[in-house]
Amino acid sequence: MNALFGLIPDTAAAAIWAMVVASLLPLAMAMSAKVFGGFNLKDNTHPRDFLQHTTGAAARANAAQQNSYETLPIFLVAVLVAMLFFVPQAIINKIAWLYVIIRMGYCVAYVTNLAMFRSILWVLSMICSLMLFYLAIRISA
Repeated sequence: MNALFGLIPDTAAAAIWAMVVASLLPLAMAMSAKVFGGFNLKDNTHPRDFLQHTTGAAARANAAQQNSYETLPIFLVAVLVAMLFFVPQAIINKIAWLYVIIRMGYCVAYVTNLAMFRSILWVLSMICSLMLFYLAIRISA
């Protein structure tokens, strides 16, 4: 794991890229839901109706998309607050990319119907965001 984190540079750009990738995850899940559900161009007139009537992996991918949108603002604000309060950039970067990796695993676990593992990954991703807030609070105190 240390070798993986050794690849992350200590610049703010690394955290910003993590924010970009995290922001694109819901879109990737939306596209996956459409592919799994057999989305056609005619379905584009009411794509949300189409997604609401999917089942199986398509429905789970859509749920992963929705959950990703629900947790994304917390993560984005946590990264910005940590940067604003001068948490060491290397720490922010590692936690931000850990969040992204966990969320990717979360999406895979959701689509493949690994409910307990998915829930554990959700908690871990939230801990990443909360840890960034905690570190900002500690430095500001």
